[in-house]
Amino acid sequence: MFWTRLASGIVLVIVAFLTIMAGGNVWFLVVSLLSLIGLYELYKTINIERTLPGWIGCITTVLYCILLHENAGGHFTGNPFMAVIAGFLVICAVYVFTFPKFKADQIAFSVFGLIYVPVLMMHLYQIRELPDGLFIIPLVFLSAWGNDTCAYCVGMLIGKHKMTPKLSPKKSVEGLIGGIVGAALLGMAYGALAGSHLPSLSHAVAACGVICGVGAVIAVVGDLTASAIKRDTGIKDYGRLIPGHGGVLDRFDSILFTAPIVYFLAIYFGA
Repeated sequence: MFWTRLASGIVLVIVAFLTIMAGGNVWFLVVSLLSLIGLYELYKTINIERTLPGWIGCITTVLYCILLHENAGGHFTGNPFMAVIAGFLVICAVYVFTFPKFKADQIAFSVFGLIYVPVLMMHLYQIRELPDGLFIIPLVFLSAWGNDTCAYCVGMLIGKHKMTPKLSPKKSVEGLIGGIVGAALLGMAYGALAGSHLPSLSHAVAACGVICGVGAVIAVVGDLTASAIKRDTGIKDYGRLIPGHGGVLDRFDSILFTAPIVYFLAIYFGA
């Protein structure tokens, strides 16, 4: 299992590096595909992946991604979120006109999924489109995975106080603090090394530190949100797409939450 996880992790990093470097349509297609797969995985937890609300959610995701891409290219001046609103209205129409075929929790979950997966995930594409986006996007991974690594190390060394014992018994308050501080320090180090490539960020070292620190806090919420959904629905992993890692949502649970934070903070700091 360890070697499988390591091998697939290395492949993931290589694919991510190459597609992020390519940017443009290549990165857009990759993130859009991840959004669709992630949404399908989420819908599968409540058995709506092959129902009409599930298909409408997937179609809505495609429309949202296309409108976002067109907006970035200057070919569309409206709000891409209109696709999500339209999807919500159609899903509600299906609910009432087929009543009582679908339960209220299934309908609510189908709409929740649109925000939770594609809207959050597509910020990875939006970050890449920012000025200096190629060098800003690593902050997403430093926030999420840097926090996870530092939290694990600190928790193993000095962790005593359980943070969420019923949801994630192995996570500690000490690990939480260590993860946040560690991510912030990693961000500052990155800002010092890549500052010349981040002219759009005022005071790059401090900005990267703040972005990663705040992103780390949100990453914890993202990780626990995914865990809570798995516990509620009685599943171990969201999928088997990535050997040793599970599905898209298993690997990108915290990334979903850090990407919007990095995007908006990067804009705040001048990107």
